[in-house]
Amino acid sequence: MIYQRKLLKILKKQLLSKEIIVLTGMRRVGKTTLYRMIFNEIKSDNKVFLDMENPLEQRIFEEEDFNNIILNLKEYDIHQKSKAYIFLDEIQAMPEAVKAIKYLHDHYDVKFFLTGSSSFYLKNLFPESLSGRKFIFELFPLDFEEFLVFKNQKKEFYEDFSDKDKNKNVISFEKTKKLYDEYLEYGGFPAVVLEEEKENKKLKLNDIFKSYFEKDVKSLADFKEINVFRDLILLLMQRVGSKVEISKLSSELGVSRETIYSYLAFLEGTYFINLISPFSRNVDREVSGSKKIYLCDNGLLNAFSKISGGSLFENAVFNNLKKYGKICYYQKRTGREIDFILNEAISLEVKLSGIASDEKELEKASKSLNLKQHYVITKNFNKDNYFIPAMEL
Repeated sequence: MIYQRKLLKILKKQLLSKEIIVLTGMRRVGKTTLYRMIFNEIKSDNKVFLDMENPLEQRIFEEEDFNNIILNLKEYDIHQKSKAYIFLDEIQAMPEAVKAIKYLHDHYDVKFFLTGSSSFYLKNLFPESLSGRKFIFELFPLDFEEFLVFKNQKKEFYEDFSDKDKNKNVISFEKTKKLYDEYLEYGGFPAVVLEEEKENKKLKLNDIFKSYFEKDVKSLADFKEINVFRDLILLLMQRVGSKVEISKLSSELGVSRETIYSYLAFLEGTYFINLISPFSRNVDREVSGSKKIYLCDNGLLNAFSKISGGSLFENAVFNNLKKYGKICYYQKRTGREIDFILNEAISLEVKLSGIASDEKELEKASKSLNLKQHYVITKNFNKDNYFIPAMEL
């Protein structure tokens, strides 16, 4: 069975645009599957899907005269009588092809669709000469709405947070409670979600982590202390939802602060972690403040660390909030903290079991920051106003 991602509709609209379409994200999030769906819907027969990790298909682009690439593509039934659609999977495997892609885009009636497994690498891969020629889209592990689609479960979701609050109901909550527990434990990688057996889910999560380490870390990075990098990942998992203390990590691992910074940049650039800044009306202060860390997927987090149920829950909430815009956190010097501030307008506190006093405290803190809305995100069901079950995100 074919399960559609929300990004599919957006990408299908790009069939009519002139720009090169780049889809990036972690390995195993479903980039190739998504592009296959688009490829199969293109009515033209003047199309080809190439795997750039295949040395034979790399040879197509190994030409000094880029015009010869068009001749090479004739072997794949690509002609110049109509627009050609060329899908190149895992473009980071052949970075030298980018100049040829630019040339063909500029001189022929060709529409390119590219995938790459790392924004860290792709930002350096695409030179400024491609500015104005490309649109970049990102694909992440399934959010809970997509998770339910993969489980063949129907549920209505609302974009506006006030609508989420108004339309929550205990019947819907009870119907999806067990599925949300599964989502918390095993995360949103498509292959893991579709696997029925728990032991096989764990095996797939192990394979995803191994693949990330083997194909992204070892092939894209030039880290001499690869074991230190691995140990940093394990330490960061234990700190999910907490501020990253560079000096402490540097001391624990016995490497310089600069090394820690470079490792964090790589982890964030390859979609493995997310770092969020403190909320401030002063941009400089926001950028310079200590950042909080979250992991890309609950399944990986749960498989390779032992953290509290509260931290696991907060990580899942964060990953479901990303689609709504910019996320910060807030902490006063006196210690009062707000877990998330969304788009400088909505304050969100995350609680396994939210109670009235949580909402009152959040309301008070939000007013002091001139924030328009406030909600407590909970794992349990609370019928009161300003409480939203996490499964509604």
